[in-house]
Amino acid sequence: MARTPHLLAAGLAATLTATGVLHLVRPRVFEGLIPAVLGSPRAWVLGSGVAELACAAAVAVPATRRVGGVATAALFVAVFPGNVKMALDSHPGARSWARKPAVAWGRLPVQIPLVAWAWQVARRA
Repeated sequence: MARTPHLLAAGLAATLTATGVLHLVRPRVFEGLIPAVLGSPRAWVLGSGVAELACAAAVAVPATRRVGGVATAALFVAVFPGNVKMALDSHPGARSWARKPAVAWGRLPVQIPLVAWAWQVARRA
């Protein structure tokens, strides 16, 4: 049972690393999530990728795990409006997998367990 907090943190760090790298390597996939009023979508996407990598590093290190978990939960809440925008903009026959309604709408409830996961990592640190 003592290993469970470490496994939860390692899984979260790995997930954040994968998504952070994806934001940096394939930013166009995420640019449609950014409302025009915020300006350059590329800057926001790259910034969120860097934030995910920073959270991954914080969660991976036991000394910073608590703050990393809280920061990750906040990040997951902060990106939720972008996921809502993607769902509202989705349409059948979209070329991008992320723009397909089933995927776009399906992502919304996934944010709840993601926030809970990050919060649990913070609490168990």
